[in-house]
This record gives sequence, C-alpha cells and structure tokens, in this order.
Amino acid sequence: MANELSHLSPAPGSTKKRMRVGRGEGSGKGKTAGRGTKGQRARNTVAAGFEGGQMPIQRRLPKFGFTNIFAKRFTVVRLDRIASRFEAGAIVDAQALKDSGLVSKVERDGIKILGNGEIGHALTVRAAAFTRSAAEKIEAAGGKVETV
Repeated sequence: MANELSHLSPAPGSTKKRMRVGRGEGSGKGKTAGRGTKGQRARNTVAAGFEGGQMPIQRRLPKFGFTNIFAKRFTVVRLDRIASRFEAGAIVDAQALKDSGLVSKVERDGIKILGNGEIGHALTVRAAAFTRSAAEKIEAAGGKVETV
C-alpha cells in the first residue's frame, strides 16, 4: 500500500518550510525580522552591487571587446569550392555564387576569394577582393581575375 503513487510523500525531516519573517513576535522572526536594529541594511536601502563605498567590482574591472567600425566585412569563398561547382569558361560573380548555393548572403563589402585548394580549369572570377594566392592560381589556370 505504501508503494502506490497516491500515497507518496517526502521522507520525514527531508523538507523544511521557509521562514516567513515579519509575521508577529510569536513567530521568532517578528519585529525587526532578523535585520537587527536601525542602519542601512535594516532599512532596505542597499543598492545591488553596492560595496560600502568601495569601488564596485563592475566598475573596477575593465570593459571587454571593441568593434572596429572601419573593418571590412566580406563573404569569403574558397577557391576549391568554386572549382568544384563551375565548369570551364564560366563567369563567377556574386549572383552566380548565390545561384549555385555557395553563398546565402553577400556581406556589406562584397565577396573575397581565398586561395584554399587548387583550380584546374579557366574561370573568370569577379569579386571585391582576392588573396594573392587565389589570384595567382586563377591566372595560372588560364582564368581572369576581375575586381569589382
């Protein structure tokens, strides 16, 4: 009978009700409700983070991070991924990259081609920026590099 779901209860002594302060003298925590007599902490006026006049920790620690508003933001595409998606003689630009599914969104400053991997056929690649190795590999394969 004691193992039925309708008769479950916590073990005796395993749970304890919280003390409700300020509920009369007879409760043991009445009158000043455990705050002592007078003073800043008795009056509930201490702000969160206040350290008694000492410089609070959130002001002692340095602020982190920095956002460079002049930073260039490119959508980067690796050369080996372009080589695998496009046939010889194709013109590769932002729209072609979107259509092929290589990029979903073109960042503010356009597309940058990285020189990862190899390219075995000639392509005309139009992008905002190229790494030196990417430009060299495209031209070595007989392709053209056009900065837009």
